[in-house]
Amino acid sequence: MKKFMIFVGALTLSGTMFAQKPASDDAHYSLEGLANLNTTDGMSWTAPSLRLRYFVNDNFAARLQFGFGGDGSSATGLPSKETHNYAATVATDPNGTAVINRSSMDVKLGGEYHLKGTDRMSPYFTANIGFGSGSQKQTWTDVYYSDPLDPTSSLGYAKGFSVTASGGYKSLGFGLGAGFDYYVADNIYLGLELSLTKSRVKNDDTVTDVTTPAGTFNSTSLGSTMSYTNIGAAHGSIRIGWRF
Repeated sequence: MKKFMIFVGALTLSGTMFAQKPASDDAHYSLEGLANLNTTDGMSWTAPSLRLRYFVNDNFAARLQFGFGGDGSSATGLPSKETHNYAATVATDPNGTAVINRSSMDVKLGGEYHLKGTDRMSPYFTANIGFGSGSQKQTWTDVYYSDPLDPTSSLGYAKGFSVTASGGYKSLGFGLGAGFDYYVADNIYLGLELSLTKSRVKNDDTVTDVTTPAGTFNSTSLGSTMSYTNIGAAHGSIRIGWRF
């Protein structure tokens, strides 16, 4: 993050004195990257996003945003894949492994109303609707709970045991916000945006299949639905973009 801020500062200082925001007749599109800030669970940075905008005129712009890393309702920061190894109790046996695979994405559609601003700054108000989904699958091979009767106990090597568990979620959200573009060079801008959001997350059922030396069984944990209203806990983003 420190290197990113140094880069932003250097880009700002290197901007020409004559840089100004382009008119929609000259540049209808902009493409930008966003570093997203989440304050729902305390301040944390989540996965970056990409945003494409189309300027209908100097005041109105439509936008499409695509991102990875969750629905934004909670601090994510989880890797897309984890592999944990557990040493076998007999040297000639293969080690046990627990593999976790995760995937998530979100899409947001919205619009912006740009105020007059100045020659280099373009403040705006925005509204958007967002959709997201994600999944997780765990595969344990020769790994099980240290106490087979207690699923809260730690994991450890267990020859002949295997587990697969999978689940996912879907989300729907709405947001209202404000931000600005500041042109530091011809067609290059930096920006900041803050949004108040409301989202609903539906967790799918989790299906678990277990194989043990004594036999196999499966179970299903019913999903749940949660809602988040972030009034006073804004989602923000630092942006750098190119208008063309």
